[in-house]
Amino acid sequence: MKLSVIGTGYVGLVSGVCFAELGNQVICVDKDSEKIKMLNNLEMPIYEPGLKELVQNNVQESRISFTSDIKEAVASSDVIFIAVGTPPLPNGQADLRFIEAVAASIGKYMNDYKLIVNKSTVPVGTGDFVREIVMKHQAEPVDFDIVSVPEFLREGNAIQDSMNPDRVIIGASSNKAAEIMKKLHEPFNAPVLITDVKSAEMIKYASNAFLATKISFINEIANICEKVGANVKEVAKGMGYDKRIGDKFLNAGIGYGGSCFPKDTTALVEIAASVDYDFKILKSVVDVNKKQRFKVIDSLKQIYDNLDGKKVAVLGLAFKPNTDDLREAPSINIIEELIAKNVHVKAYDPIAMNNATKIIRNTITYSSSVLEAVEGVDAIILVTEWHELIEADWFTIGNLVNKKIIIDGRNVIDSDLVESLGFIYKGIGV
Repeated sequence: MKLSVIGTGYVGLVSGVCFAELGNQVICVDKDSEKIKMLNNLEMPIYEPGLKELVQNNVQESRISFTSDIKEAVASSDVIFIAVGTPPLPNGQADLRFIEAVAASIGKYMNDYKLIVNKSTVPVGTGDFVREIVMKHQAEPVDFDIVSVPEFLREGNAIQDSMNPDRVIIGASSNKAAEIMKKLHEPFNAPVLITDVKSAEMIKYASNAFLATKISFINEIANICEKVGANVKEVAKGMGYDKRIGDKFLNAGIGYGGSCFPKDTTALVEIAASVDYDFKILKSVVDVNKKQRFKVIDSLKQIYDNLDGKKVAVLGLAFKPNTDDLREAPSINIIEELIAKNVHVKAYDPIAMNNATKIIRNTITYSSSVLEAVEGVDAIILVTEWHELIEADWFTIGNLVNKKIIIDGRNVIDSDLVESLGFIYKGIGV
């Protein structure tokens, strides 16, 4: 099929190249000319394992191209994916300005039947909104359909998730649209659920909100475990054997971050409020998560009565491993709080430090390695569970630090090992 994907962020770029890998002809569009220039030079605007190689292969095979010319992309495509950002407004609602702008351009430039697919995470009812905008900007009536196909990829594992999805949700406005989408997704060999458009839009929010709820729940259990002397790792393991619960998203720590969970949970609270429903559970999930990231500082304060002048190594800055994304990353709030307490922060991340320098405005010391980051510090806080950090040379680290103290914000360090080396170890709920 001839496809265009408008927006080359995580969702758009990964989706576009994966559709191309399946043999489709794909045009990726972005108004950011610098980003398009990078892509045409085979430079990736985001870090994602395997992405560069996949883009290079499909460019060589002439199955994918990159442009800022939305007019040509719309005119030459049968299916148009909208994959632009929907950032949160100050009140938590999703900002649909970019969706509206793209819909207007599609209406202006479409020349025959088009299937318009919302791939962005959007509030329930956005399909109707897009339809109105497209019709408003058509020079003359041209037939089209609106479909919602929400994405469920995880940053750091995006290509694997895109090529091997758990399920494909197709919210279609007509049988014709549903059949086209089913055919496009057949090669993924995944269960397909056909729904109405509004249900598909809600499935995305409901899925992310439920996963966020599991995370905040196990973090609350972890906080209780600390007070009663239980071990949350064992508790989560025992819970996970129950097939009704499952063992995924039961890793206690400093909470979730990134571009999806914080934005989508807040947006769903606002969607509920817009129809006069008080979503009390999800409000609590959001509140728990905001507070949870400061648990590592609480642990540090249990060791040091006064943090003034202390040196602390923060290991890991990205919100999760295998990405350079710092959107809503716990590291930002943790570093801000440490700086406020007059702590000197030394930071290290294998990938995300370049992005961090653009976001973290406080004066901190960026290190080129784990060993450089820990030298002379009074404590180590692990924030992101990069494999490199989990498997660090703790014996050598022990000889470099000023004080052997580890605050493990992800419960991933071998506590028996580091304690045998003389470290004071504090996890979350253990």
